[in-house]
Order: sequence, then C-alpha cells, then structure tokens
Amino acid sequence: MITSREIHLIARPPDDLPVPGEVAMVEVPVPAPEPGQAVVRNMYMAIDPGLLQRMRDLSDLHVPHFQLGGPMWGHAIGEVVESATPELQVGDVVLHHMAWREYAVADVKEFTVLDTTRYPSISHHLSSAIVAYCGVRRIGIEHGDTVVVSSAAGAVGSVVGQLARLRGATRVVGSVGSAEKVRLATEELGFDEAFDYHDGWPEDLGGVDVYYDNVGGWQLDSAFNAMRPHGRILLCGSSEEHRSGRPHGHRTMQMVIGKRLTLIGFTTNDHLDLLPEFEREFPPLVRNGEVVLHETFVDGLDQLIPAIKSLLDGAYLGKVLLRF
Repeated sequence: MITSREIHLIARPPDDLPVPGEVAMVEVPVPAPEPGQAVVRNMYMAIDPGLLQRMRDLSDLHVPHFQLGGPMWGHAIGEVVESATPELQVGDVVLHHMAWREYAVADVKEFTVLDTTRYPSISHHLSSAIVAYCGVRRIGIEHGDTVVVSSAAGAVGSVVGQLARLRGATRVVGSVGSAEKVRLATEELGFDEAFDYHDGWPEDLGGVDVYYDNVGGWQLDSAFNAMRPHGRILLCGSSEEHRSGRPHGHRTMQMVIGKRLTLIGFTTNDHLDLLPEFEREFPPLVRNGEVVLHETFVDGLDQLIPAIKSLLDGAYLGKVLLRF
C-alpha cells in the first residue's frame, strides 16, 4: 500500500512559527479510492504568508483556521494516479485544496482539471495573479497615475506593478527588501524605480496617486505622507504583522482626513465576478511575455515550515512553491 507523509497541526503556536510538538510529520496509508473518488499525487503547493495566521488562535481572520489533529489545507496541484470516477482519468493534472501532504484522496468535486496549455508552466496555476488582477481593477489605476507597490518582488506585488504599467500608469515604484530585489523589480518586472525599505522610504517620493499595500505596518504610515490629495490606497495584505501576530497602531489617520484619501480593504473573494475576465485576459499576457510570473521553488515536505519562516523573513523572490 502507498503511504503518504502529512504535516498535522497538533497545537496552535502562540507567537512565532510552530515548533516540534505543535506540528508533526505523520506517515499514513493511502486508501484505495471509493466510487466517485480519486487519488492524487501532489506536485506543487503554494507557500503564502497567511499560512502562519491560520495556524494561530486568532478571532478576526477572514478565512477559516486550520483544524487541530489533522493535515492543514492550501492550494496544491497534483496528478491523478488512481481514479474510481469517469470524470477523472489517470494522468489528469488537477487543482485542489489538500496541500501539506504527499497524496490526497477525495471526491471528484474537490478537484478541478487544469488546462496544461494555458500557461508556460503548470506551476503558474498557483500564482497569486488573480489577487493582483482583481486589486488593480478594484483600485482603478488610470492613465497618468503614479503607483507605489509594497512587497514589489513578492507573489502579488510583482504582478501588480506589471499590470499597473499595462493599464497606463506613468510611474510605477516598488518597495522591496534587498538590492537583489531592486534589480529584479527594475530589470525584469518593468518597475520604473525600486527602493530598499530598510533604508526608509525616499523623501522625494511624493505625489503618489495609488498605493497598493501588501505589508501594512510602518510602510503604510510612510505611504500616507507620500500620497497626493484624493489618493487611493488598497489594503491587500499585512505581512509585517503575520509573524509577530501584533497589530500596528497607525497614528496618521488625521492625514487621511486632511488629504481626503480613499482606503479600501480588499479580499479577492469579494471580486469573483472578475474571474471569467481574468481567465480570458491574463494567461495570454503571460504566454506573450507581457507579464512575468517569477517563481522560487523549495523541495520536499520537510522543508515547508522552514520555508514559511524564510518567506516571512523576505528571503524569496516572486511566488514561493513547495515542490514534492
């Protein structure tokens, strides 16, 4: 019988990343599929900043917590290796939510068969491009806008900057965390400028029309200072707070009033009506080379927890994927 390694959540980490005793690697037998089910061997799993939040005992999440005592969930791509349903064939490549494990067994309704010709790489189906696309559409980037994007070399921000340029932004600036990321943003992703936020925000950055915020914290405060009157800020992520678990108290709300800024809290689930448009318009941009989906791969399930730490420490470029 095939066995599968899985990472189970045993106890909720109170502050930082989970330690032994809070998570466990478990080896389990993979059962034969019942009628209407299939067995899938996972190939890739998306590693996102929000995974740590879902492990914790937080009451204000807009997504469900991971349950104790079993494998956690997340976006994954796998190949059907055994099927007991005519709707799935051995060899089909599918998208599903049963990550954190080497094999997944479930009803056919849990799997979506992928068109492997849609993107240059199968792994691109796990990109965060839908978040970037819906966010750019929601904030309404226009011709002539100056746009600043935080975490501009990350999974979402790297795509936001490219889409902003395609939608007519005059100046696209990225906030990143290293010299290597400055190079990536300006030389490969089409940003006009990029800066290392460890050196602070440039004092001459003023005149920002749109700030696409992926990090929260003090960088959001800096953005308030740089915004033009009637500027728009999209609040997409708060990765600076994911690891500490402590909210950042913003002390610049008076500036929001004085500049008549618009702040928009954003989650993709509110904009699923844009999915058909995204599926029609975005993949050709990637196939034609107009948008680059940068990826970093981490190999092996035993590297997943360290990879989450490295992601939150800013060690990676683009979308981070676990390769099984």
